[in-house]
Amino acid sequence: MSRVTRVNHIGVPVSDLARSVRWYEDVLGIAPTGVTISASNPAIGAVVEVENPSMRASFALAGDNVLLELIQYDSPRPRPFTGRNCDVGVIHLCFEVDDLDAVHRELVGRGVHVNADPVVLQDGENMDVGTLAGTKILYLRDPDGIPLELFELPDQDPARSR
Repeated sequence: MSRVTRVNHIGVPVSDLARSVRWYEDVLGIAPTGVTISASNPAIGAVVEVENPSMRASFALAGDNVLLELIQYDSPRPRPFTGRNCDVGVIHLCFEVDDLDAVHRELVGRGVHVNADPVVLQDGENMDVGTLAGTKILYLRDPDGIPLELFELPDQDPARSR
């Protein structure tokens, strides 16, 4: 049996491609790669199981290893995102940052929807976090309400904490 060798990209349908490309770059520093595509083709429709699609997409690089494909369907007209984090099929993208507290302050200052203040994962209070102890997390929403997570790993190098 053939096996997956790596993740190539993550597709994110958005309502306004230009707005989302700007937002992901300006707010999260995820820069477009310059690779764009457009399609209005029955074969593409069959592959994505969307009848008579017309779509445009732009790829952006998060860090040095994750490609995002931001996709706007012009036809058929998409429904707005209404999922909750607990709903089946709702996924979230998680990006590592070096200083979550500073990023949180910047996001709030820019008026970005942040679900709540950052949380430090610790055992206790009905949490069993195992090896993730000390990790800071924050959830936010992009302009379409798509859930995103920011993740700061605990400092493992004692020399860095001096």
